[in-house]
Amino acid sequence: MTSLEAVATYLPSGRVPITELGRELGLDPAEIKVYKRFYGLSEICRDPEGTPTDLLLAAASKLDALRGREDQVRYVVQARTMPIVVPHPVNPVHEVRDALGLGHATAFALTHHACASGLLAVDLCGKLLAADGDPDALALVLTGEKTFTPAAQTVPGTAMNGEGAAAVLVSTRDDRDRMLGYAARTHGRFYECLSLTDALFAEFQQVYTEALAEVMVAAARKAGIALDDLTLVFPHNVNRVSWVRLTRHLDLPLERVFLDNVPVTGHCFCADPFINYQTALELGRLRPGDRYMLVTVGLGSTFSAMVFEH
Repeated sequence: MTSLEAVATYLPSGRVPITELGRELGLDPAEIKVYKRFYGLSEICRDPEGTPTDLLLAAASKLDALRGREDQVRYVVQARTMPIVVPHPVNPVHEVRDALGLGHATAFALTHHACASGLLAVDLCGKLLAADGDPDALALVLTGEKTFTPAAQTVPGTAMNGEGAAAVLVSTRDDRDRMLGYAARTHGRFYECLSLTDALFAEFQQVYTEALAEVMVAAARKAGIALDDLTLVFPHNVNRVSWVRLTRHLDLPLERVFLDNVPVTGHCFCADPFINYQTALELGRLRPGDRYMLVTVGLGSTFSAMVFEH
């Protein structure tokens, strides 16, 4: 049984208004207005002085459940969107592992599902821990990236990217947030991501809502529940309008999709669903027994959904 033992998140105190970021990216006033009024974005988080290691370590250092249990950690996995985030030979996942006193753990990175790699990492860690057979063993999943280039700062016409991180402690215990179902689908014809032809980009826009709805329904079915049984959906924070369309398509009440962070964090790569989950916990929005879903999409193009019981 794959479980979320604990989640900790970090958002830099620095904020960049969408208007200012749009100017940095060379957008005209009309385009910036679309991001603000139509997509519901206001600002993004950014720490200009911090490194990728600083970002991940800031989240991992807040994991109270890890203290005193470092020797139980078998794996440290960085789930990220971009294949290359630092120059050789710098390795953030190794640096965080060593800083936390986890030098004995196996460390590696996953990028295969782009922004959906965080859910992939949780599923993989659960399977690795189950195969090891130690009920007390743990895995640490790290998510969050720096917006260090113009290409990393935006998904054109869709989202503005921010800096935020989440550290997720995964176990196989059944007295924590238990994973009930997971579904992921990769639509490989869109593999060129931001370099899609106009025709393929238009096709991607057309199938997006249906493809995302399909994995949500599939994950719920694997969990043995209906979408109506979900208390909350924790999405990736690309924009508000995409989730309005999705909820209409599924006939799901919009208030069940946790959109509180969309205006103030931007899209924080793989960290989004975990940041939203942690915010909801702090707000008292989840009670024992509630079922909830983490949902995200990675360029390339992977649609993923994962159901848990709190």
